[in-house]
Amino acid sequence: MKASELEKIREMSENEMQGRLKDLKTELFNLRFQHAINQLDNPMRLKAVKKEIAIIKTILRENELKNSAEA
Repeated sequence: MKASELEKIREMSENEMQGRLKDLKTELFNLRFQHAINQLDNPMRLKAVKKEIAIIKTILRENELKNSAEA
């Protein structure tokens, strides 16, 4: 993932990140289902979606820790 894409994610509000996370989890479920029935066109998309989920969760956690340290 490029630095510019990471900056876009960091600039999102928490609600936007939560919404994106929900969308990615739904996409991951669908990709896994397609993989199970051998209809998956791009198997590398599984890896990319998992990675993006991890990045968003990491940024959410960083924000959570930053906010608790300020309080």
